Amino acid sequence: MSAKPEICSIYKSSKKDEMYLYVRKAEGFARVPEALLTMFGTPKLFGTLLLTPSKKLARADVHLVLADLAEKGFYLQMPPPREDYMLDLFRPDESKYQQ
Repeated sequence: MSAKPEICSIYKSSKKDEMYLYVRKAEGFARVPEALLTMFGTPKLFGTLLLTPSKKLARADVHLVLADLAEKGFYLQMPPPREDYMLDLFRPDESKYQQ
């Protein structure tokens, strides 16, 4: 069964860097659980997009996004995992420079 094209709105989280919430434009946040919205913070509109099975997305599988939109009414894109070497940039002390 082929996924049906969907017009969705994409929102950026105000609380978590690089976290995005895709919702069906026609439904908005109606089917998004309240607990998720609380964790997500104030949604900031990132854009509106027509998703089709042939569309390429940077960090999400379009088939999974379309399936979640059809089933749940939303898709949550989590931030990518940080590389170990990048975690050192967030240490507040000088220990990151020691071996």
